[in-house]
Amino acid sequence: MLFYLFLTLTLLSLSGYYLGRKRAFAVAGNHIRNLHSLPSYYGSYTALWCGLPALIVFAVWAALQPSIIIELVIADLPPELRELPSGRLDLVVNDIKNLVSGNIVSSSPDAAILAAAEHYRHLQFIGNVALWIMVLMMATAGVAYSWRTISPKLRARNRVEQVVNVLLIASSTVAIFTTVGIVLSVLFESVLFFGKVPITEFLFGLHWSPQTAIRADQTGSSGAFGMIPLFTGTLLISGIAMLVAVPIGLMSALYLCEYAGPKFRASAKPALEVLAGIPTVVYGFFAALTVAPLIRDLGTAVGLHVASESALAAGLVMGIMIIPFVSSLSDDVINAVPQSMRDGSYALGATKSETIKRVLLPAALPGIVGSILLAVSRAIGETMIVVMAAGLSANLTANPLQAVTTVTVQIVTLLTGDQEFDSAKTLAAFALGLVLFIVTLILNIIALTVVRKYREQYE
Repeated sequence: MLFYLFLTLTLLSLSGYYLGRKRAFAVAGNHIRNLHSLPSYYGSYTALWCGLPALIVFAVWAALQPSIIIELVIADLPPELRELPSGRLDLVVNDIKNLVSGNIVSSSPDAAILAAAEHYRHLQFIGNVALWIMVLMMATAGVAYSWRTISPKLRARNRVEQVVNVLLIASSTVAIFTTVGIVLSVLFESVLFFGKVPITEFLFGLHWSPQTAIRADQTGSSGAFGMIPLFTGTLLISGIAMLVAVPIGLMSALYLCEYAGPKFRASAKPALEVLAGIPTVVYGFFAALTVAPLIRDLGTAVGLHVASESALAAGLVMGIMIIPFVSSLSDDVINAVPQSMRDGSYALGATKSETIKRVLLPAALPGIVGSILLAVSRAIGETMIVVMAAGLSANLTANPLQAVTTVTVQIVTLLTGDQEFDSAKTLAAFALGLVLFIVTLILNIIALTVVRKYREQYE
């Protein structure tokens, strides 16, 4: 129902645009030069007055209505239900919501729950009708007000641009505060974790075993939270991926820029970039079902022991996934090198390969380094391929034929299922996330710094 209301509000705003534009022509005597702004600005002015106040009411109402209805329903429950402990009362409310939405509850509801569900539906209907009336009244009043204020001297363009400017500032503010909120939430939980586990043990420990053992004499009875094995596995898999992605991506970019014809480039580059659009779970299936068995069989043939889930399999497939990042960004960087540098090299008698080695690559090196660092950040944050191809074993090893795990995989593992967010095991996920955030932030800053130097030099 709320979707249809939003759709109706959108159609009303479009109608307001048409009416405002028509009104501008009318007050100007069909002579645009008599208007301060173009007719389209008067249409946008009317559409904003029609849609923006109503949209604000719509958003606030839709956000507050569910909680208000729940409070009214709880207040109308019988005393024996209303005075239940918080946890059990939440279960009762959940059963009421399931009845309202048509889902099957876990047991046959009693008469009080059925009555509460009916009361919920009644309040929801009243709230939706009131919302429709309020939004339509606001939209109509906005159209009427803007219609009355339109005149040849109205600075419609200035007012529309002011509103757009405010919306842009609000959007950027929301993005900034969202980022700050994410960082603070991770930081707060990490501080709680470091209150339970010393930060030195976390940063420099060589064993990762966050689970609690059954017997007190077991190694993991108190948990081992050393992150070194996780970051070793992360760096190992990311390193293998970059060994695959960087040469292939860079050579692909050089071929498409300097050797390929226009027709081949027009078809090859989009085909190469399709790799970036394949879901990572598909890469995971490919790694687990095709690449990992192939590597294991090849290792057995030459007398090597290869784990069923190895870092090599995950790294190879991850490298294939990252090829478009390196290729596309390097292609743009190489194309941005001024043609005059190529022409000067050819004029001195250099061949195409010599021009590439001695002119293009040195000139485009900052941008290429930036693309590689961005690709490294992408590799470090990958999860699904590692889960399906490299396993969950936190082994401290540099052998790519062994099973390892990464930071992101452990974060997913620690937060999967019903968890208590006051235990060191669960809080460890936030500490890992904080360290990973700092590492990727540093890599992105380095990449942006290098790219900025490149742009200052060649743009």
